[in-house]
Amino acid sequence: MTNEKIIKEVYEVLKSRRDNPIDSYTSNLMKNSSKKAEDKILEKIAEEAGEVLIASKNDEDLVSESADLIFHTLMILVYKNIELEELYDEFEKRRK
Repeated sequence: MTNEKIIKEVYEVLKSRRDNPIDSYTSNLMKNSSKKAEDKILEKIAEEAGEVLIASKNDEDLVSESADLIFHTLMILVYKNIELEELYDEFEKRRK
C-alpha cells in the first residue's frame, strides 16, 4: 500500500467513525456536543505536539509520536468536514 493510500484509509476510517459511531476511541471523541468534541480533539493535538517536541529532544519515539500527531490532525480535518484533497491541494500550491 502506498503512503498516500495509508493516509487516505485512515482518513476514511475516521469519517466512518464520525458518521457511523461505534464504541471506539475516535467515535467517542467526535460524538460529544460539537464544541466539546472540537475542544477535546484540539487538546489531543496540543498534547501530541508537545510529545513530538519532547521525543525529538530526547531522540526517542519520534516516529510514534509523529504518527499520533498526524492521526489527531486528520481527525480534526474530518471533524471540520475538510476533505483530504484540500490538504493535498494546499501542499501542491506550496510546492510551486
